[in-house]
Amino acid sequence: MAKKKFHFNPESLSYEQIEHTFAHKLKNFLLHVVSGLFSGAIFFLIFVSIIQSPQEKELVQEKSHMEAQYNVLERQFNEMQLVLTDLQDRDDNLYRVVFQAEPIPFSVRRATATNNEYYEQLLDMTNSEIVVTTSKKLSELRKELYTQSKSYDALVLLAKNKENMLQNLPAIQPVLNKDLKRMASGYGWRIDPVYHTRRFHEGMDFTAPIGTDIFATGNGTVVSAGWQQGYGNCVQINHGYGYLTLYGHMSAIKVHAGQSIKRGQVIGLVGSTGKSTGPHLHYEVHYKGQIMNPQNYYFLDLSPADYDRMVQMSNNSGEMLD
Repeated sequence: MAKKKFHFNPESLSYEQIEHTFAHKLKNFLLHVVSGLFSGAIFFLIFVSIIQSPQEKELVQEKSHMEAQYNVLERQFNEMQLVLTDLQDRDDNLYRVVFQAEPIPFSVRRATATNNEYYEQLLDMTNSEIVVTTSKKLSELRKELYTQSKSYDALVLLAKNKENMLQNLPAIQPVLNKDLKRMASGYGWRIDPVYHTRRFHEGMDFTAPIGTDIFATGNGTVVSAGWQQGYGNCVQINHGYGYLTLYGHMSAIKVHAGQSIKRGQVIGLVGSTGKSTGPHLHYEVHYKGQIMNPQNYYFLDLSPADYDRMVQMSNNSGEMLD
């Protein structure tokens, strides 16, 4: 039985029973319901944020384990990248220099054929960022390793052909000149003998009597043998590996275009044909289309002391003979 409630009426100085209407009861009921729901929601949120379910605990542990594995993988990737970078530096600055091969461009080493659709699919997977980052690093590393592997394959072929390459390189003087007395003018800026102005001399001049033998400085194939403007009777030999030599102002030519030549073989005789002021041989060395200083290509027939003396003599700034 519900308890009756009273209130004191100061006018009648008596206690009167309180009669609650239906609206008052409904209001109290709704107030209790809302209060209960609010308290329940607060409790639920606190419970969810603090207390984890068994599945949540398992997922958190799995994520933590994967992050630890990723950190280990990232360290390993970085260590492998350092080793690969060292190999690339050795390849470009040592091995390829020894074999006179062009270094591999950075853009070729690091070029990665990315598959954007594949990476977008990975983003929809669990722990997507970790998967995508690891996959990209692995793809880049795989590309660099492949490029480095192909580079070493090419170097192995160069090593196998090294003996042939050494036979083909221009490596002796084109005329007998052991005492170095036949060197007239070297490579560089010189005085033109005709116009008496400064002009860049693209080769070396060797004085010698007309009819003196001229030798091929390396194995190769004659690409031209005949008259050439300015050079007179001239022979050009392709030695392969990017090298070409030119011999000018000959009095006679002893070879023909297409002929295979051995180092030391007589290819012509010294003369004074073309733009020449006296009997001499004009000799040039070209490497991959660039004109080189011939003084760097006499290492087979000069001692170190003679080579130093030849360099000093070739650097003189006197007149050239053509």
